[in-house]
Amino acid sequence: MTRNSLFKLREKVLKMKPQTTVGEQNLAPLRREKTGILLISSFPPRECGIATYSQDLVGAIRNKFRGSFRIGICALEAAGVKHTYPNEVDLTWDTSRDASYTEMAEQINNDPEIHVILVQHEFGLFEGKKEQLNHFFDLLNKPAVIVFHTVLKNPDENLKAHVCRLESRAKEIIVMTDNSASILHTDYGISQSKISVIPHGTHLIENEEKSVLKDKYGVGGRKILSTFGLLSSGKSIETTLDALPSIIEQHPDVLFLILGKTHPTIVQREGEAYRDMLKAKINELGINNHVHFVNEFLPLADLLEYLQLTDIYLFTSKDPNQAVSGTFSYAISCGCPVISTPIPHVREVLQNNVGYIIDFGNPVQLAEKVNHLLGNEELMKAMSNNCLHHMASTAWENSAIAHARIFHKHSPQKEPLRYYLPEIKLNHVKKMTTDFGIIQFSKINHPDLDSGYTLDDNARAMVALCQYYELKRDANDLEYIRIYLDFIRYCQQQEGYFLNYVDEDKAFTAQNNETNLADSNGRAIWALGYLISLGNILPEDLVSDAEEILQKALVNIKKIHSTRAMAFAVKGLYYRNTYQQSAYDLDLIRALADRMVQMYKHEKDQDWLWFESYLTYANSILPEALLCAWMATGDPVYKEIAKTTFDFLISKIFSGNTIRVVSNKGWMHKKQEVEKFERPLGGEQPIDVAYSILALNKFYAIFHDTDYRAKMENALNWFLGNNHLNQVIYNPCTGGCYDGLEENYVNLNQGAESTVSYLMARLCLEKLNRVQTNMEISTDFHSKADFKLISA
Repeated sequence: MTRNSLFKLREKVLKMKPQTTVGEQNLAPLRREKTGILLISSFPPRECGIATYSQDLVGAIRNKFRGSFRIGICALEAAGVKHTYPNEVDLTWDTSRDASYTEMAEQINNDPEIHVILVQHEFGLFEGKKEQLNHFFDLLNKPAVIVFHTVLKNPDENLKAHVCRLESRAKEIIVMTDNSASILHTDYGISQSKISVIPHGTHLIENEEKSVLKDKYGVGGRKILSTFGLLSSGKSIETTLDALPSIIEQHPDVLFLILGKTHPTIVQREGEAYRDMLKAKINELGINNHVHFVNEFLPLADLLEYLQLTDIYLFTSKDPNQAVSGTFSYAISCGCPVISTPIPHVREVLQNNVGYIIDFGNPVQLAEKVNHLLGNEELMKAMSNNCLHHMASTAWENSAIAHARIFHKHSPQKEPLRYYLPEIKLNHVKKMTTDFGIIQFSKINHPDLDSGYTLDDNARAMVALCQYYELKRDANDLEYIRIYLDFIRYCQQQEGYFLNYVDEDKAFTAQNNETNLADSNGRAIWALGYLISLGNILPEDLVSDAEEILQKALVNIKKIHSTRAMAFAVKGLYYRNTYQQSAYDLDLIRALADRMVQMYKHEKDQDWLWFESYLTYANSILPEALLCAWMATGDPVYKEIAKTTFDFLISKIFSGNTIRVVSNKGWMHKKQEVEKFERPLGGEQPIDVAYSILALNKFYAIFHDTDYRAKMENALNWFLGNNHLNQVIYNPCTGGCYDGLEENYVNLNQGAESTVSYLMARLCLEKLNRVQTNMEISTDFHSKADFKLISA
């Protein structure tokens, strides 16, 4: 038997390869800096729920942490059934062969590149092989994590002894529901400290319109009920068929979709007897026009679209011991109100007004609940919205984070987790943008035109699109820069100042008279200056229009006294001065920066090195602005205070490798901080994290302190899941960013402020990465042109 690694370095283009069995591997070693994870599970093309689950989990971990882990896959095979696996499967294991359990354990033990084993456990995968499986775990000398997909209540002595023996050999046990964790503790005596609950993962989706998808699949105008999964008698589809006549009587446009082929094991044992029975019942009840079979193992994209077009999802399993259902999870994550029988998983989830529970095998109850929901459109919409909010935390991205933290805990490799940067997407920004401007708010990922527009959002959007254009030089993006610039012009009044709030009918709202607009005016100046700074690559008409608007605005600039408004204005003037130096701009920069210096001198003491007696929102803009003032004027006082205040700020918002910006639930006041103020959890806004990243970029460029560079990455990781909930804030599916991190949940609305803030931060890091990769950065940062190469 070879002693070589189970892993092999991947080719960029995946190819099919013959599979090897235990003892026959000859695979190249894993790179040392990554933790080697061996997943033992069924795996596609084998058609079973755990195989699909494992494929989704592996994909999610690789997407999130490809710099931290290399995952090898050992696919479990049943006796006499062989599959041709894709290149990502390294090894197959025929669990029907007794000797293979010893061989597999020895192979794992002898491979220095395997650090942690993850075993997906279902009793059927190791049927009749309890002792052999126990022996396998007895022999292992590597940390193992076991995922129990089924947890049975009230075990007999043999079952309890088997599960407890497996538990004694595992470093950690993963289950998918609180109920399963409770059973393991109360019925099996397993310590709660050894059990982690990681819900069944679900896919992030773009939430397409039902009517569009119904038309696509030829079911337009119908009310859709559906169920999916590998077909077997345990799904009790006949319960729905028996309920349909009563449903059709009230809702003659109803159509029941039965999605999925028959379970391969069932086909082997009894053919299509169950499906044939269902077809006979359909004929007997005379409901042929109201039932449609989709007899396929559907590709994921098609399945998710079928679920999104579904009005009500029906889950009628008759197995009271079924611990968890992936089909149920997927349906809820697609916004389907659910009517279900009371398996434990369902009882946990449906407490949150996302559906109804009925008794096992009760078509009368089923018909009543379906008719009630179909007759109440508003209730269905409310339930659908509740579904999306309740299941957001179960996204595969969050499941990957939870698994990665467990791997990291039990691995000898203790380097910090390295989050992989997702590709840059403008999808949601463009979806939120009309021909007038970027809309303020969204409901989930659907633009909410009723919320109107703001100068703030359009100024930030213009900065972000200018950043993007600077990297990509895609002429199509100029259209969006023009839209945002025209909106800024629209908001400018005859006297030169700007209004902020515009409704969906393009009328300025009363809110402009009720709110201090100084910060909004400062942001507009920043955005205009940033556009002008790219005058060498942007069309002349954009630059000249921005110059005209900015010149008109500067008439009022010395009337600004808001700290943040002054800081934004300094940034805008600094950027314009990098394109065309002006004594007028330098005088304005000095005037505003001197005010900020005086504010600092007034407030500072030994323990409080800041401009104000509190830390609130957009704090990092202040020291960044003074650093810009130094770069423009060379005055060393600005540089010294900029660094002092910035280091003070980051000492308050960073802990280890995690950022936690000041919460909008309670600002940090000078007196409270001296008395060791306990900061509230939650209330963290993406805009504050993004501004911190922009500032860190400038300070890194000037001071060459690698701690600033590391903090940039750590701050961006906040969006990717490195926060107190360990959940993603950026949605890589939509390209939108969630609106906030609260104490116990993430606000799923993806408004303009949060989405554009993430985009600015992501583009800032992208630009820095490219510069560091492709050129030696100049150390002469008194040269504005050199500095502009890395500073956004």
